[in-house]
Amino acid sequence: MTSLAVANPGSLIQSVDWVAIAPPLIAAVAALAVLVTDLFLPERHKKWLGRLTAAGLALALIALLPLTGGSPRATFCVQNVAGATDIPSIAGSGAGGCSYVADHFALVFQLLALGGALIAALLSAHTVDDEKLPRGEYWFLLLSSATGAALLPASRDLATLVIALEVASLPAFALVALRRDGRGAEAALKFFVSSVTATAVMLLGIAFVYAASGSLHLGAVAQGLEHAPGQLKPLAEVGAVLTLVGFAFKVAAVPFHFWVPDTYTGAPLPVAGYLSVVGKAAGLSGLALVTTIAFRPYAHTWGLVLAVLAAVTMTVGNVGALRQRFDTRYSAVRLLAWSSVGQAGYLLVPLAAAGYAPTGADPLGATAAYALIYGVVNLGAFGVVAAVGRRAGASVDDFRGLFGRRRWTALALAFFLLCLAGLPPGVIGLFGKVVVFRAAVDAGLGWLAVVMAVNVVVALYYYLLWTARLFAPAADVPAPSAVGRAAGADAGAEGRLPVSLTATLGLTASVAVVLSVAPQLVLQVVGGSLF
Repeated sequence: MTSLAVANPGSLIQSVDWVAIAPPLIAAVAALAVLVTDLFLPERHKKWLGRLTAAGLALALIALLPLTGGSPRATFCVQNVAGATDIPSIAGSGAGGCSYVADHFALVFQLLALGGALIAALLSAHTVDDEKLPRGEYWFLLLSSATGAALLPASRDLATLVIALEVASLPAFALVALRRDGRGAEAALKFFVSSVTATAVMLLGIAFVYAASGSLHLGAVAQGLEHAPGQLKPLAEVGAVLTLVGFAFKVAAVPFHFWVPDTYTGAPLPVAGYLSVVGKAAGLSGLALVTTIAFRPYAHTWGLVLAVLAAVTMTVGNVGALRQRFDTRYSAVRLLAWSSVGQAGYLLVPLAAAGYAPTGADPLGATAAYALIYGVVNLGAFGVVAAVGRRAGASVDDFRGLFGRRRWTALALAFFLLCLAGLPPGVIGLFGKVVVFRAAVDAGLGWLAVVMAVNVVVALYYYLLWTARLFAPAADVPAPSAVGRAAGADAGAEGRLPVSLTATLGLTASVAVVLSVAPQLVLQVVGGSLF
């Protein structure tokens, strides 16, 4: 039984552990501060709102430090019938339980959510100016969504999970719609309708699970489902399936992926990068919690379901990327969108393995490790596309010969693409795929490991084609397309990138390089055991 620091378990009126809830709380306070400051700040000084947003997210990240290295901290707890708070592991599988637990699992995914949001905020500085987006609204919505994404991995009851998921999702709809070129509204509408449908299905599933188990706390749900009367088992099984739908949508698992390409192309590019990393991390953490804790009695069932989902998702994502024409508008973003669907399949592999493993610790550690690696390199790739494409919908062919025009930008994008492909010198990408592959093999999912290996080879084709275009000789560079001319008009074909954007890309590339030199740093962060 894991020892948890619980705020006043013997009192009916409990104090709040402010240190435990500090990371999402700081992001929420920063969001309110931006919203209020925007009301009084003159237009010429509203650039400070972006700096306030970055400072708030940085402070939220710093607030994770006091939570590391000690026992997990829990708050908002209920008591069991014996009058004590019984909380084995992270969830509370006794009659009582806690709604918020700051354990190692929560900290790793909060690091990914808040760190990804910070990089997205730094990348957004020039996008807000170039596209003339409303500053106050943009930064408030970004902070609000990051708050929900940071709250979700620490949630330990179904009600809090749903609230956190919606807090992360609802501002994201508005962020996508902030572009005023017509594509933003269409993308946001598709995103909104599909998300609301998935949420409605998930809520119906949670109602079924609550009726069968008699509780909303994840650990108590597991006990309730294990001892549910025979006539309630079909209801519980249907509820479990429906509950997983909402989280599968956030992860962009097939067949809940159809919103991804259009949403990413219609959203501001930093927002697309944010959704591909932070939004996916939020859904992944929720999916891990409900499967490995609440639905633990059905482990072999959801393990097989997730294994099939992983295989189909990575295959559909890579096939969709292969079908993209490199000379069409928005093909760069659409390629990254389909790539993110394929990467979601890899992320699901360790979760599927957790259904077969004796304990879910090692497979979930592989998921967290790959999510951290994917988050850094994918945000970096979106950042380079934002730097080169600017306001125009850049095609992949517009990156041809980029090395001759912007050497360091081309090298950064090449490194990010090689990391996604899992090829040297992007050692960290190869390391992540080996960790995921090993999780599948150790769980006895040899067929899934074979499917993953085939998909990794298929993905090499489009990653390498894009990389090769970056280094095309100057004589082979065609006349820029209308998209390329528009991009050049924004920043100048040979002009300098904004300082904030250059610094952010340099920081992201430096982190990826350091991880490639010492990939064991990822394992040290994950710790090998999350629960």
